[in-house]
Amino acid sequence: MKSMTKTELARAAGVNRTTLQRWLQDPVIKEQLAAFNLKKNQKKLPPCAVQVICDHYVISSEATIND
Repeated sequence: MKSMTKTELARAAGVNRTTLQRWLQDPVIKEQLAAFNLKKNQKKLPPCAVQVICDHYVISSEATIND
């Protein structure tokens, strides 16, 4: 897993950034991401946070590597 911006992550999920932002408000995800001390307006997510989001929403981040 690599660091990704929220825009890259949204593209990998096939949704727009606004939808991804709504997904990140899910209580389960919010609780898991709280452990990483992320800021609300942080644009680049560390690999550990990307992994949590990809696992929860079954997103393949590999698609962004070939873009």
